[in-house]
Amino acid sequence: MDAPELLEVRDVYRAFPKPGGGELSVLEGVDLTLKQGEVVGLLGRSGSGKSTLLRLIAGLAQPNGGTVTYLGKAVDGPARGIAMVFQSFALFPWLTVLENVELGLEALGLPADEIRKRALQAIDLIGLDGYESAYPRELSGGMRQRVGFARALVVHPNILLMDEPFSALDVLTAENLRTDFLELWSEGQLPIKGVILVTHNIEEAVLMCDRVMLFSTNPGRIVTEIKVPMRQPRDRQDPAFGALVDQIYVEMTARRDKGPKLDRIAGTGFAMILPEVPVGLISGLIETVCASPYNGKADLPDIASDLQMEIDELFPVVETLQLLRMAEVEDAEIRLTETGKRFANEETDERKRIFARLLIRYVPFAAHIRRVLDERGSHTAPKSRFIDELEDHMTPDMAEQTLSAVIGWARFGELFAYDDDTGMFDMENPA
Repeated sequence: MDAPELLEVRDVYRAFPKPGGGELSVLEGVDLTLKQGEVVGLLGRSGSGKSTLLRLIAGLAQPNGGTVTYLGKAVDGPARGIAMVFQSFALFPWLTVLENVELGLEALGLPADEIRKRALQAIDLIGLDGYESAYPRELSGGMRQRVGFARALVVHPNILLMDEPFSALDVLTAENLRTDFLELWSEGQLPIKGVILVTHNIEEAVLMCDRVMLFSTNPGRIVTEIKVPMRQPRDRQDPAFGALVDQIYVEMTARRDKGPKLDRIAGTGFAMILPEVPVGLISGLIETVCASPYNGKADLPDIASDLQMEIDELFPVVETLQLLRMAEVEDAEIRLTETGKRFANEETDERKRIFARLLIRYVPFAAHIRRVLDERGSHTAPKSRFIDELEDHMTPDMAEQTLSAVIGWARFGELFAYDDDTGMFDMENPA
């Protein structure tokens, strides 16, 4: 018999108004279910709308279209029985551990003795017994996040939403907290019936989740669902574990002509939203793939493991190499093009010349800025002119990100210069 359904998301659409008019779609056509006893992962890059979806599920925001149904009823405002753990610890620094945990119960209007009893139980459950009188400043990052878990669990929610709860922690602390959480969940000690986990860590998704939903960006959509049939506890060294990690990498780097492709650089021309990737990372990845033992081609899971990079760090660099035609990616394997290999083997001055030519050819907005500066007698132009053009196609934040990316790349290629104090572009150091 199928487990009872706790949550149903159907055809959810969420958009925000753009300054110049119109809307920017953040989520589009999202379908999702959560059944009792499940941990469902939402995996994708930052900006794919995963956290926005959590806010819609929690009732902290409303969709522009579609429905969110919790225990058979439409979510309309903050939903009692749904709690959230955030990436940041979000604790009140002037309250003790006990007072921070009690805070959520006070809003429920419970008697004082019941509040204290449940708060102490939650603190003990999450492994903080003895720290009740401590203030957040006295705790490590891992302990502060345990307080966040206790505060969410103390209200005995049916659904726990976790928004990258381990990403702000160091590797060892995060692993310890994940292990403790999974043990409590597997043993049925947590007062929750289902979990939705937002992450951009592929191994974390395979380690913790029963199903993983892969998100695209611009707008956010669920492009693939991957089931994780392994029983808990899971062993990272198990070949089946590695196979699932590899499968997700393949899905997330699939070409469009072979099916949905997650997180390609969106748009063309002026609508191209660019990741802000330092040239040092671009050069570093090219050099790593070019050198032994990879010798020009490498599996992305191996690169991610060797360099200790998560997809939010690795994929923007890989996408930039694809954009500049310095590398190709297929079936989770990155291969340097002849241009990429040449770049890796040249000295700095020639690297700059190669990079400048690639920017002019493959990054339309960089070429546009250079053309404007060439055509003006003063060879100068204000930042506002270019920001306004970008904001016709994207949000102000995306426009700033895109322009910042172009400025950083152009400086390396000596394509044009930018003075942040005056907000002016010029041809001070043209290539």
